[in-house]
This record gives sequence, C-alpha cells and structure tokens, in this order.
Amino acid sequence: MTHKEYLELHHDRFIEELTEFLTFPSISTAPEHSKDVHACGEWLIKHLQGIGIKHAELHETPGHPIVYAEHCEAGPDKPTVLFYGHYDVQPVDPLELWTNPPFTPVFRDGKVFARGATDDKGQVFLHLKALETLLAIDGTLPVNVKILLEGEEEIGSINLPEYIENNKERLACDAVVVSDTPLYGPGLPSLCYGLRGLCYMEIHVQGPNRDLHSGSYGGSITNPANALCEIIAKLKDEHGRITIPGFYDDVIDLSVEERAGYAALPFDSEAFRNGLEVPALCGEVGYTTLEHISGRPTLDVNGLNSGFTGIGAKTVLPAKASAKVSMRLVANQDTDDIAKKFADYVQSIAPNTVKVEVVNLHGANPVLVERTGKGMNAASRALHKAYGVEPYFTREGGSIPVCIIFDQKLNAPTVLMGFGLQDENAHSPDEHFSLENVKLGMEASLYFYQEMSK
Repeated sequence: MTHKEYLELHHDRFIEELTEFLTFPSISTAPEHSKDVHACGEWLIKHLQGIGIKHAELHETPGHPIVYAEHCEAGPDKPTVLFYGHYDVQPVDPLELWTNPPFTPVFRDGKVFARGATDDKGQVFLHLKALETLLAIDGTLPVNVKILLEGEEEIGSINLPEYIENNKERLACDAVVVSDTPLYGPGLPSLCYGLRGLCYMEIHVQGPNRDLHSGSYGGSITNPANALCEIIAKLKDEHGRITIPGFYDDVIDLSVEERAGYAALPFDSEAFRNGLEVPALCGEVGYTTLEHISGRPTLDVNGLNSGFTGIGAKTVLPAKASAKVSMRLVANQDTDDIAKKFADYVQSIAPNTVKVEVVNLHGANPVLVERTGKGMNAASRALHKAYGVEPYFTREGGSIPVCIIFDQKLNAPTVLMGFGLQDENAHSPDEHFSLENVKLGMEASLYFYQEMSK
C-alpha cells in the first residue's frame, strides 16, 4: 500500500478523530476552561502514543501544559525536524454570531466549522496524520522528529520560553516546521518568510471617584471616555502613519525585490473590499493593500470599555474608560522598545485632568527568515508535489511569538508551511477549515518529512 492509499483508506477515521480534537473548549485565556485545556493536552498524548510515536509526555507549567514527543530512530546521519504547534484556542464571543456551537464541529460546504479548526488544531492534526502514515507504511520515519505543542500560544506563550531555555539540548534540531499560517489562496500554496511581531497594550483613564449625573456634573470635569477618544485619535495621522515618536526608527523597509514580489501576487483589491463589505480601503500612504496587511507596522484599537452600553438611555458621566490597543511590528522593531515608546507618548498627550495608566499586556518580536535553505527547499518541493503548482513566497500579518525564540535559543531556521485560508475566520465566529486542504495538507506534510531526509 502506498502512503497516499493509506491516507485515502483512513480518511473517514481521520475526520472522526479531528472532530474529537475540536470538541475540547481549550480556551487558554479563560480560567474556567483550564481543565479543558489540560484534558486536550492529555488527549494529544494518548493520540501520539496511539499512532506509534515512541515517547510522549505532558509537561506541567505554572499555566497550561506543554506536550512534548519524539521519534528519533532515523539515525545521526539524518536531519532532525522539530514540529511546533498549539492546541489552545481563542475565546468564542460573540457567541450569537456562530451558526453552530463553536465546540460542536459541523461539516458543510466542504468545510469543518469549529473553534480551532484552522487555528491551530486542524493544522496540527495534518502533521500527526502524516507521521502516522509514514510509520504505518514504512515502519519508521525518514527523519528524526520532535514534537512541541503548547497550550498558551493565544496568550503569548507565557511559559514556553523557559521550557525551551531549560531543554535546549533535548529540542536541538536542524529545522523547525510550523503550520499556523495561511495558504495564499485556494489551490495556491505559499511559504511564509516573514511574521509581524506584536505589542499589546491597555490604556486606563480614571476620572472622578464614581459615575456622575451628566446634567449635574457635565462640563465641570473631564469625561474619561472623551479623554480616551482624544488620546486614541492622536496615535495616527491623516496619512495612516503612527505618530509615536521613534516608532519607525528600526523598521527594515521592504526591498525593491520584495515589493516586486508583492506586485506579482494574484490579488484583487476590489474583490477584497467587496468581501469585507466596506465602502473603501485605507492604509499608510505609499504602500499597497497587501503591503499594509503583512509588510508594514500597524496600530489598532481592539476593544473599548466605558460608561453605559445597555438598551435605552442613562445620562451618566463615566468614572473610567479603558482601551486595548495592539501594534503589529515588522523587522527590526522590538516589542519592549515599542511598549515603552507607546506608554511615554500616551502619558505625554493625556490631559492633566484625568489619571492615566498604561499596561503592557504581552508582545512578540517579528520574524524574517531566509527564503532558501534545506528546510524551505524541502517545503517548496513538498507543496509543489501535493498541490501541483510552485508555492508563492509571502509574509504574514499575524504573529507566532515562539519563532524568534527558536532562532535565538536553538539556532534553527523556521519553515512556515501553513494550510489555512485567510477567510476561514480564525479568531472570529464560524471559524472553519477546508476539507480539501485537510487532505492536501496531510500529503504535503508527509512529503515534507520525506524531502527533508534527502
């Protein structure tokens, strides 16, 4: 039996197992779901053992557990690949916008709908099935494989850096492969060579010691909600440029070749706009939409909280207001440096009639990897073999905090070979994953491990 025949023969069982994996509400940011995150990690250990991986263990941390496994029987003359992924997921709110319960997977229109379907459980699952197939047909793996799956990626990989630091020899490898990025489009495989970093901040504005009657007190004190709006409005100018002093000092701008690569990608900005149902697109002057969403830094408000937001009217002057603000960073920016510049600037523009506190919630540095090398070349051949076309080289607008740690601590290049699609609602209601890419992703992952052995 060939590898492809095995994948086809066991396809229905694979889908059943994927469904079971997706039923765990492993929301890492919610304390009430800590037991669910742990149970999901235990499920992975049993599954890894069940497919023939020689060693698998659950490493407890002060937060959520880390799953580590290895099957290193290919020998010292063969490369070692570390596969990294995460099994925690984002919160599901607003729940009312889901067509089906987020942890009750539903299959329709050639897709599986569930929280974690594409980010990142579905993509983790592809590699597990590729490894199962290789072990079932060949009795061994073509390379030495180590597996690192964490339960805290969606909250900044809080405990993973320490684990990597303490286990550098154990995790030593020739390349790290990560499947947590999207394909460029349906049937259009891509290899990501750049990830934006993240700086996630929170602004708290405190006014009076209690909510006040807006008629009796309005006009005599600064409304914290108004003050917060003024602060936010000053963070960007009319050209889409971020106004924080020194924000762009370390930015490595896109090269002429990179901009030519962006221009060569098949992209319809009008279709993009229509798909989002917005009147017009915007962004930093001088750059294209594709460059805006993956090659340039950003600043966005992710949440606002103040005053009365219920049905009807309540004439209240709120005592406090807060906002969550994220900045996506590009090479060579540093998240700690940007956090300090952000905090200093917010304090400098805040009115002196309110108290302002700025909190650094978490962050990650950006990643820029070489487009050539053994891992990238193997991934390129694997994607070509599975999809029948040469992959594009792209940047991704999101962040995977651990990638920079792999580079610094393990001195290992990262191969970002993802199989999701941009419009599969990662982090949003009705998250889903194409079943066609489930199938092709299993094939491509299998080919990758074979190509790495050559």
